[in-house]
Amino acid sequence: MAGHIKIFDTTLRDGEQSPGCSMNIEEKIEMAKMLEKLNVDIIEAGFAVSSPGDFAAVEAVARTVRKPIVASLSRAVEKDIDASWDALKKARHPRIHIVIATSPIHMKYKLRKTSAEVLAQAARAVRYAKAKAKNVEVEFSAEDASRSDRDFLARIFSAVIDAGAAVVNVPDTNGYAMPREFGELISYLKNNIPNIGRAEISVHNHNDLGLAVATSLAAIENGAAQCEATINGIGERAGNCSLEELVMALKVRRDYYGKAKQPRINTRFIYPASRLLTSITGVQVQPNKAIVGANAFAHESGIHQDGILKHRETYEIIRPADIGRTDSRLVMGKHSGRHALVSKLKELGYTGLTETEINAAYHKFKELADKKKNITEWDLEALISDGVKQATGAVYTLESLRIETGNKIQPTAELSVNYQDKTLQSAQTGNGPVDAIFKAIDAVIQRAALGISLQDYIVHAVTEGTDALGKVTVRIKKNQKTYTGNGANTDVLVASAEAYLNAVNKYLLRSE
Repeated sequence: MAGHIKIFDTTLRDGEQSPGCSMNIEEKIEMAKMLEKLNVDIIEAGFAVSSPGDFAAVEAVARTVRKPIVASLSRAVEKDIDASWDALKKARHPRIHIVIATSPIHMKYKLRKTSAEVLAQAARAVRYAKAKAKNVEVEFSAEDASRSDRDFLARIFSAVIDAGAAVVNVPDTNGYAMPREFGELISYLKNNIPNIGRAEISVHNHNDLGLAVATSLAAIENGAAQCEATINGIGERAGNCSLEELVMALKVRRDYYGKAKQPRINTRFIYPASRLLTSITGVQVQPNKAIVGANAFAHESGIHQDGILKHRETYEIIRPADIGRTDSRLVMGKHSGRHALVSKLKELGYTGLTETEINAAYHKFKELADKKKNITEWDLEALISDGVKQATGAVYTLESLRIETGNKIQPTAELSVNYQDKTLQSAQTGNGPVDAIFKAIDAVIQRAALGISLQDYIVHAVTEGTDALGKVTVRIKKNQKTYTGNGANTDVLVASAEAYLNAVNKYLLRSE
C-alpha cells in the first residue's frame, strides 16, 4: 500500500519502562514474534547501551524477526551509537534511533548546552550513525518537541536530514500538547523544513493527559507518516499512544482518513498481542479499556441489548472478530477432542504452538472441562496464555496440594513438587492459606539459598460464577531483575502455587 501510515512499535523499549513491565530476553523474543505477525513496520527492541541485558535483547530480536525494521535507541553520543550498531548488525533492516532534547527547559537544566551546541551534536551524531553501514537507517528524535521553539525545531530537523536522517520524530514527551495545537506543530514543520521531502515525519506521544491517541491522530491529519505506539498503551508514567486504539480509529474511520492514511496492521492479531503482553508482564488491562478491555464488547443496558440483537452496528462499530476476539461461548466440554481444541486455538490467534505446547494445552483443557460445565473463550485464553507456558517451561511442577484452613485453626499447606523426576514434599503453617503455600514452596526450592524475594501477589477472576477460573500473578525479584509467573485454575490456591513455581522456573531457566 503506497503512502500508508507506518506503525513504530516501542512496547519492548518505552513500554518496558512502565513499572512492572520489564521483560527478559525470551519474553522479548516472544513478543517480537507476535509484533511481526501483527505486521508492525518497525520494532524498537531496546536501548542497547543501557545494560548488557538490553544489548542482548536487541541483538536477539534483530536475529529473530525478518520483516520489520529493528531499531535501537541511542543518545546523540558515539558510545550509544556504537552499542546500537553492534547489537543491530544481524538485523535484515536495522535502524539507529538517535534522541536529544530540544526544549529550553531540557537544554538549560538537563543538557546544560546552548541550542547551537545541541544542533551541532545532533547533526554530528546522525552523520556518525549513517556512516556505520549502507543499509542502516537513522531516525532522529527531538525530545520534548512539543515544548520546543518551532523555529529551532525546523532548523535542527533540517540539519539532521542533511546529515542523513530518513525520519524526524516529534515527541510529545510529557503528554503536554492539545490535539489541535500538536497538529498545527506538524503542519508548521512540514511547511518550514526546506528539505522535508527527503525524510518522513514521525510522532511519539505520551498519555499524561489522556490525549496520546488524539494528538497522534491530529499529527496524521497534518502530514505525519509514522506513529510510535505500544500494545495496551503501556509506557513511562501514564503510558504511550495505544497501538490498538490508534490503528482501529484509522480503520473504522477510513471514510474520514482515506486510503493513504491506513496502517498495514493485521488487526486479527491485536487481541492475541494484548493477551500475550498481559501474560508476560502480569499487568492487567482495565476492563473498560477501548478495543481490548473485558467490557469493550459487553452490553448490559436493555436498550443496548435490544439494539444489538436487531442489528449489531447499532451499538458496535467494531466486529470482535476483526481484532481476533469473538467473546462467544465455546461449545466445548469434557467430550471435546484434541482436533477441536487446536481448531479453536487457531481461531483465537494461537497458531505457533509446538506439539509439546498443544499436548500441555489439551491436558489442562481436559482438567478444566472436568471441573466446569461451561467453558468460555476467556477461560481458554487464560489457560493457554498462562498454563501452557508453565507446563512447557517447567523445572518445578506441582504434583499435589492439600490445605487446612478456617477461622479456628492455623492454616496449613501440604504440597509435593516434582523436581528432576524426584518428588519433594513440605508442610508449613502460615498467616493464611496462601502464606502457608508460599512457605511450603520456599522450603522445597530452598528460597534462602536462591536469594529471591516476593514482590507482588495478584488475583483475578477470569470469568463469572462460583466456578470461575482464577488467574494469579506472582512477581519475584533477584539482583534488581523481576520475574513474573502466572497460574490459572478454578481453585485459586492451586493457581497461586502454580504461579509462584512458574516465576521461580522463569528465574532458574533464565539463570541457566
